[in-house]
Amino acid sequence: MIVVADTGPINYLISIGHVDVLPRLYSSVLILFAVRDELQDAGAPDHVRRWIASPPEWLQIRRPAFSPDSELLRIRIGPGERDAILIAEETGADEIMLDDQLGRREAERRKLHTVGTLGVLQAASRKGFLDLREALTRLRDTNFYITQELIDRMLSVQKQ
Repeated sequence: MIVVADTGPINYLISIGHVDVLPRLYSSVLILFAVRDELQDAGAPDHVRRWIASPPEWLQIRRPAFSPDSELLRIRIGPGERDAILIAEETGADEIMLDDQLGRREAERRKLHTVGTLGVLQAASRKGFLDLREALTRLRDTNFYITQELIDRMLSVQKQ
């Protein structure tokens, strides 16, 4: 199963100590050079910059083979989201990992299956790779916006 990841989900998974679930959930994990550059940016947390400075072997970093079409250029999404959509289309990826709402809408409009940070955590929890309550607590300690109502709903669904 191939996943193309944008900056946000990778950043948050690194920050909460669960980026290692990605190669367990997916056979191929692709990011773009634009995503790598965003993870290396001076504004990124130190631990994120250290992680991407020596990326794991399971992480593939690519550039899109094609230029974005005019519709993709018109949408107000960042280069990471734009290139992730391009690579997902080029590779026929099974999923595209995006948290950005505009990026997700465009990916879905293009018939790409989207998943966000929360979806990855749920999938990893279902497979026994992490404790969802602990992961959500850590995520809440970052600047990721999540309501207590959503946390409670995710945890109640997880118990079923």
